[in-house]
Amino acid sequence: MRRTLGIRIFAGLFAIGAALMGLAALAQPASEIQKEGVILTLDGAVTPPAAQYLAREIAAASDAGKEIIIVEIDTPGGLMDSMKTIIKAVLASNTPVATYVSPQGARSASAGLYIMYAAHVSAMAPATNTGAATPVEVGGAPSRDESPFDENDPGFGESENDGAQEGASDIAEAEEGTTIEEAAPALTEEPETTGPLSTNDALRAKIINDSVAYIRALAEERGRNGDWAERAVREAVSVTANEALELGVVDIVARDIDDLLTQMDGRTVTVVSGEKTLETANVRLERVEPTLVETILNFIADPNVAVILMSLATTGIIIEMWNPGSIFPGVVGVVCLILGFYAFQVLPFNWLGLALMGVGVAMIVLEAYTPTFGLVGLGGLLLFGFGLFVVFPEGFRVSATVIGAIVAIAGALLALILFAIVGSRSHGPLIGAEAVRRREGVVDEWDGREGWVIVEGERWRARADKPLSPGDRIRVIDVDGLVLVVKQAKAGGLLDVLQTKEA
Repeated sequence: MRRTLGIRIFAGLFAIGAALMGLAALAQPASEIQKEGVILTLDGAVTPPAAQYLAREIAAASDAGKEIIIVEIDTPGGLMDSMKTIIKAVLASNTPVATYVSPQGARSASAGLYIMYAAHVSAMAPATNTGAATPVEVGGAPSRDESPFDENDPGFGESENDGAQEGASDIAEAEEGTTIEEAAPALTEEPETTGPLSTNDALRAKIINDSVAYIRALAEERGRNGDWAERAVREAVSVTANEALELGVVDIVARDIDDLLTQMDGRTVTVVSGEKTLETANVRLERVEPTLVETILNFIADPNVAVILMSLATTGIIIEMWNPGSIFPGVVGVVCLILGFYAFQVLPFNWLGLALMGVGVAMIVLEAYTPTFGLVGLGGLLLFGFGLFVVFPEGFRVSATVIGAIVAIAGALLALILFAIVGSRSHGPLIGAEAVRRREGVVDEWDGREGWVIVEGERWRARADKPLSPGDRIRVIDVDGLVLVVKQAKAGGLLDVLQTKEA
């Protein structure tokens, strides 16, 4: 009986304790529960690997119910398809997405601006800039001189640059309560109708108008400045972080991530499931990096790496052509060529620059096979270097240091080729009777004044004006038909003796 009573008392105390703990957990304020978020990175061009990484991690964070997703941006732009993949992931996320242009000195140009407009919260660090969202076709940048919008589109004054600057200053200087339309009336003017556009101009107009509609739709969805976004597409204008805040392009200018979290706290945003109030004051952030394969592919998509790969591919293939069967240079060249083609596929390039590079390589190869004492090779080297400079548009320019290094290495190889050519023409014949004149050899057999000698590994019949003995060192002074006229050479050192016996 006592044992049963003790068990009942213990069970009752245990139940009471468990109930008290449960009540305490239920009574804990929701604000004290640790919330979590993730930090993603878009550093470099907007490419398929970058889009795959961001779309995957945004979807994963949304499914996990994270409080916030922060995407740190520093990009010159990239492919439109990859950009739209990221934007679709942002728009479909139940977790608010905040874009943050950082660190100081970073930019969010072209495709980066679209992604910022799609985000639930858009922020920039001081000393950063955004804009320049004019679409550029892969294969060449459109010529501004031939733009169908130069005279007819909103925002253009007497000249394209003057119109952009005047419009930007009008908006920036607008007094409080003044609308964008009042500050920049040119933005709302109807374009004058002109004659039909050419096929190229019509295609460019179609691309630009589609891009304008796309970014305006994002601006309407997030309540941001759609008029300035249109000018960023049509006129490629850019603004600093503070100007972007004044114009309503971004929501926050934050010094760092902590400052961003503080300023976002309490904001109400609209996600797929409805409105949500951010609670980011004490959120715990986890940085998620791309996979190794995605990191490598993003590294390859860098313009500097792309031109280095193409240069290595050209060098390896040329060496394989000069030395068939060496295998290694050819394999390296083909691998670099494939990777280089991938990089050019995901980067906007100029066909003129690519053609100049090709002509330059062809001229360098021509110099190697039909020597012109460096004239053709030097011209090819200059064309190749200029092609490297113009092959990518502004924002994707190859570093001058990389161009200089590539040209210097190619010039050194060309100099070695010229040195070898000059050297090959400076010596006498290498085969036949004339090749052994003034050469030294050793007596193999001798009888009186005639015998056999070995010169340059060949056995010759020879005669001399003095008797010789086998093993004597001789020098060829003349050639009489197939008979060498020789004389005894002066005695050499230890090295000469070893070479004579070896011969």
